[in-house]
Amino acid sequence: MIPRDLLVVSMALLTWGIGEGMFIYFQPIYLQQWGADPLAIGAILGGVGVAMTVVHAPAGYITDRVGSRPVMWASWVIGVVAVIIMAAAGSLPVFVGGMLLYALTSFVMAPMSTYLASVRGSWSVERALSIPSALYNSGMVIGPILGGLIAEKSGIRMIYVDSMIFVSISTIIVFFARRPPVDSHHEATQARPNLLHNPRFLGLTALIGLTTFALYLPQPLTPNFLQNQGGLSLKTIGQLGAMGSLGNALLVFGLGHLRAPVGFVLGQALVGVFALLMWQGNSTPWYAVAYFFVGGFRLMRMMALAYARYYIRSVETGLAFGLIETMNGVAVILAPLLAGSLYTANPRLMYMVSLGLIAALVLSNLVIRHILSRKDPAQAVEIR
Repeated sequence: MIPRDLLVVSMALLTWGIGEGMFIYFQPIYLQQWGADPLAIGAILGGVGVAMTVVHAPAGYITDRVGSRPVMWASWVIGVVAVIIMAAAGSLPVFVGGMLLYALTSFVMAPMSTYLASVRGSWSVERALSIPSALYNSGMVIGPILGGLIAEKSGIRMIYVDSMIFVSISTIIVFFARRPPVDSHHEATQARPNLLHNPRFLGLTALIGLTTFALYLPQPLTPNFLQNQGGLSLKTIGQLGAMGSLGNALLVFGLGHLRAPVGFVLGQALVGVFALLMWQGNSTPWYAVAYFFVGGFRLMRMMALAYARYYIRSVETGLAFGLIETMNGVAVILAPLLAGSLYTANPRLMYMVSLGLIAALVLSNLVIRHILSRKDPAQAVEIR
């Protein structure tokens, strides 16, 4: 049976997924409606990446000192405020300000992952992270469909107005999460190790950042590609977004039991299928299948955190997760900038470049995995 507090967070994520899913796939299109061109959209999304990057390490550091629950709660409250700002925006600068504030809530990753790991009971870290992620993505299946219907009938702005209901309910639910117990794996009698002197962790963190860049590269401007090059309606784009969330949910739920190193590489291969199908596709069925496989991105990121637990001690989990998410944030800053340039030159080029990078990284992952595995992860400093 799923542990009680893990269930509470999972339900909060399910509800949040509905609210976020209503608008997240339409943001590049809404920016276009505000008058932003592809390069400007790439720059804005890059700015969102900056906002995401600067918060992760501090959030992880604070999590290790004040606890994961209050930091996790704070992200939910800030998220509600951000959605209200985006819904009320009357100009592009105000809307972008709401986007940036919403991006700051990404600091939830370190405290929430730390919290889930600490309330998992007898569950493995992989499973404790995969079930909430699967439920979040189940909500993201419903959200884009609702969002597409609302956008077609009342315009994209109304998506944000209706989304406020779901994110508010989610915030109420998450406040029922109880204080986490003391981690049974906490090495209280040992000196706190320094992550900067942990070569395996540092090497893995760099690898995760490069992988995130390659996998994220084609994603930000795909809604624009579908509308401008594919000629698809907002309703259809919303349905494709739902297909992507369904892929997220099913892939994470179905493959979440895998050992983290295997799931990490498999997630990359799945996004490679997405890039290939988008590059070669020319119809809605092609794009629907492609969007299903983009779920590998969520699988990769979840497995990356679980992977890192092999090489750290529980006393430094928050900071370690924060540093990983910081590296991911750097990738999210740079990838949209390159995507905007590639899209301007040739819209399909961003898929071609991403596919080439993914192929190279899968091979690199296998080599680096061999190096990291000279010591069996089962015997590493952090025992699951």
